[in-house]
Amino acid sequence: MPAAGGGRAGSGPLRQRGTRRLQGAPPASALSPRPPAGWRAALGLVTLLSFASRFHRLPEPPHVCWDETHFGKMGSYYINRTFFFDVHPPLGKMLIGLAGYLSGYDGTFPFQKPGDRYEQHNYMGMRGFCAFLGSFLVPFAYLTVLELSKSLPAALLTAFILIFDTGCITLSQYILLDPILMFFLMGAVLSMVKCNSCADRPFSASWWLWLSLTGVNLAGAMGVKFVGLFVVLLVGLNTIYDLWDLLGDLNLSLVMFGKHFLARVLCLILLPLTLYMAMFAVHFAVLNKSGPGDGFFSSAFQSQLIGNNLHNVSIPEHLAYGSVVTMKNLRMAGGYLHSHWHLYPEGVGARQQQVTAYLHKDLNNLWIIKKHDSNTDLSDSSSPVEFVRHGDIIRLEHKETSRNLHSHQHEAPLTRKHFQVTGYGINGTGDSNDFWRIEVVGRRTGKLIKVLRSKIRLMHVATGCILGSTGKTLPKWGWEQVEVTCTPYVKETPNSLWNFEDHINPKLPNISLDVLKPSFAEILLESHMVMIRGNSGLKPKDNEVTSKPWHWPINYQGLRFSGVNETDYRVYLLGNPVVWWLNLFTIGLYLLIAISTAVALKRGVQLTSEHKELSRVVLCGGGQVALGWLLHYLPFFMMGRVLYFHHYFPAMLFSSMLTGITWDTLLKFFSQFLSPSTKARRVYGVGILALILLIMYSFYLFHPLSYGMIGPMASDPSSPMAGLRWMDSWEF
Repeated sequence: MPAAGGGRAGSGPLRQRGTRRLQGAPPASALSPRPPAGWRAALGLVTLLSFASRFHRLPEPPHVCWDETHFGKMGSYYINRTFFFDVHPPLGKMLIGLAGYLSGYDGTFPFQKPGDRYEQHNYMGMRGFCAFLGSFLVPFAYLTVLELSKSLPAALLTAFILIFDTGCITLSQYILLDPILMFFLMGAVLSMVKCNSCADRPFSASWWLWLSLTGVNLAGAMGVKFVGLFVVLLVGLNTIYDLWDLLGDLNLSLVMFGKHFLARVLCLILLPLTLYMAMFAVHFAVLNKSGPGDGFFSSAFQSQLIGNNLHNVSIPEHLAYGSVVTMKNLRMAGGYLHSHWHLYPEGVGARQQQVTAYLHKDLNNLWIIKKHDSNTDLSDSSSPVEFVRHGDIIRLEHKETSRNLHSHQHEAPLTRKHFQVTGYGINGTGDSNDFWRIEVVGRRTGKLIKVLRSKIRLMHVATGCILGSTGKTLPKWGWEQVEVTCTPYVKETPNSLWNFEDHINPKLPNISLDVLKPSFAEILLESHMVMIRGNSGLKPKDNEVTSKPWHWPINYQGLRFSGVNETDYRVYLLGNPVVWWLNLFTIGLYLLIAISTAVALKRGVQLTSEHKELSRVVLCGGGQVALGWLLHYLPFFMMGRVLYFHHYFPAMLFSSMLTGITWDTLLKFFSQFLSPSTKARRVYGVGILALILLIMYSFYLFHPLSYGMIGPMASDPSSPMAGLRWMDSWEF
């Protein structure tokens, strides 16, 4: 399709810009196209339909579904102020907890597994909050497309696509982070587009409002999930283009350009960063009690948590022989040195007792420090205290099993060229492979070793290797704990550094741990390192359906939210097939249209004013939405973590907006070749209406996927869903 060529304003590939107001120019209202008539009534209609579709049968099923077991439980943690660890930033879970608290939920439901009935517990506040935010996706998309295309039919087509998509409905009806993430994501896109439309009146109240709202929504998206970075990148590219365009405006002084630059730094960098850090400040202030997330964090951080064994306690300062200790690896989420009665399986090194790193507090984390050449009971109160010093050769005896920390030249379970670490011996009696030299980073031989503060490494005397945690997760025979090895590569990394955390020795005086209190900046940095490592180490749960990015646009496979058998109440996350395949086809169609438009423009094809406007919509409005789809989809091909179908839904929002813009433009283009104009309008209207009716009919067929199915599976001819299993990979 031909492209518009008129002037610099509005010709950028990233966004639609208004013409700047110059001296003596007509008012902005005369330059910018007015919104189509009836747009407010249409907005009210699509908003009403969106809320109705999301809140319909919201209480069903009255049991835990899919990831409600995680995010509902985390909402309970906030209500109970119990510290936990999650791979996502805290805003989404805090809002879920707040919704539960305000609606009367007391935080006592355990959320142990999918299928557990809520009984008398009030879960509707949390589900209702997620459905409320999910309902706003439709009006946000409607207003965004309306702003980009100035076409009411394009906006309505986009709205109906999202209203009647079974996947969007399902994802909005449960206690999940996805509707919260997509609310802020679409809020950021809408605010950015609205701010762009105010380009001809910079520094006006509306310009500041939309610029500030863009920053607020960016903070919200980042505060829910790290994939919010993708919309940050979209806004960042838009801003870079905007500033580059301003720099080329010779009517704009450098002083005024500096004001534009500082305004964007303030609203799009400083404001989001401040809000983002404030979320974490609230998160750490609320979660002040010890909980299941303690072990992922440093000893200094744990000392702040009420109920943690390090909170407000006094422990001996210097390490001595006979002390009972725990050792924590300094790698983020490296875990505690741990052993248990289970042996390494056949074919995995020597068949001796397993030694691992474990992320949680446990009695199997306790070790006794002993001299390498003596088995004397040093717990006797009459025996003199002898401190452990830098350079000493020691033996670590596991308190629960009485076996020594041991290494030899058998290969480690997972890491090649590293040596296996085991528990060996009987009642502390082993061999020379149980001897370790303790070294403190930055200390001289003979110096005492401080609990919690000294960074130490253990060098195996016989082989010269260094004890470390690789961060790799062992298979089920290792209880999916973290691999511990002895590395022959002698270099100082967090993997091979440890500190002593718990320290029990009744013969020594104690000191307070208040001196270890970390700053907010240290806590913020540590929490992000732990989240990043947790994200990269995610693995699928038993019988869980994972997927690959190429599966998603074709709607290849859904997710079971509830139920498996005929007697179960089944909910299945799957997109409306007509919607998803139409979106996929439109992406290819848009690419052809955009290329032909750009070529026509380059070749100087003469265009009518109508074709110029259509070309502007294709290249500017459609181009910005297409860029959003690429930024929210392509990065998943480079991710090493486990992926699920629901990760595609932010990209699906952009592809739906692209569908509305593309088909509206295409139908307008072809209808302009018809005469009279009434016939052209009829063809255009029938085309838009046909697409909407097709989407609604497909929703009528597949709506039980969202609102619940009971009875025979789709493969059974007697099932109400019989004949609708169009792909063998669908499991409903």
